[in-house]
Amino acid sequence: MDNRPIGVFDSGLGGLTVVRALKKLLPNESIIYFGDTARLPYGVKSNDLVKQYSIQITKFLIQKDAKIIIIACNTATATALNILKNKFSLIPIIGVIEPGVEHAILKTNNKNIGVIGTIATIRSDAYKESIKKIDSEIDVISKACPLFVPFVEEGWTDGAAISEITSHYLSIFKNNVDTLILGCTHYPLLKNIISKETKHITLVDSASAVAKNAYKRLQKNSLLNMDDKSGVLQCYVTDLPMRFEELGNIFLGSEINNIHLVNDL
Repeated sequence: MDNRPIGVFDSGLGGLTVVRALKKLLPNESIIYFGDTARLPYGVKSNDLVKQYSIQITKFLIQKDAKIIIIACNTATATALNILKNKFSLIPIIGVIEPGVEHAILKTNNKNIGVIGTIATIRSDAYKESIKKIDSEIDVISKACPLFVPFVEEGWTDGAAISEITSHYLSIFKNNVDTLILGCTHYPLLKNIISKETKHITLVDSASAVAKNAYKRLQKNSLLNMDDKSGVLQCYVTDLPMRFEELGNIFLGSEINNIHLVNDL
């Protein structure tokens, strides 16, 4: 039994959907979440800066005795996953891209997979490259959906405006793909409205895929907490803890307590 916490980080709030999936699958695991709210978004930063931030946060989580690190940020995964694995080789580190890709490849029947994400994630081609590395015959259609994140962060996950935007973004996938990867940790909160516009298309929620992958890694490395007690969530942010608490409830689906402000890394 290993009762040390799982470490999860993101540039802001989106990674809390991964925490939500982890809490559902592994309710007795404690979690330390780090939201780098002072330096978001990572998508507009240079690769070198994102790597620097990711190294700083990983060191912080290891100092907090994390037994596994989950990068719950698409930009940081695409940019820093390999360098983190090399630099911190004694601890398992999981990115948010590969688990979703592997699940989508298992689900597709016609070898046509769609990917939606932020402009930075789609521009990076990280999902496409990861898919092609496993199966070069799969065709990938990618679409940036820049308005989804601000709508989610305002709590507007239903209604006429987001329905219209969703219909516009997702029309490219109709009759073209049978599987769609939600390639941003904000997007699981739009799953209901996305599913209305993607009938007969299997949705792959990267947050759930990451949680399942984490479970396998913990089990393989004998790191699971076998205690019957519910795990504790501790959150650390670099700015605006009250705003994090207010919006975090939307992402987590329950109240957030234990929010700590980090002034230096």
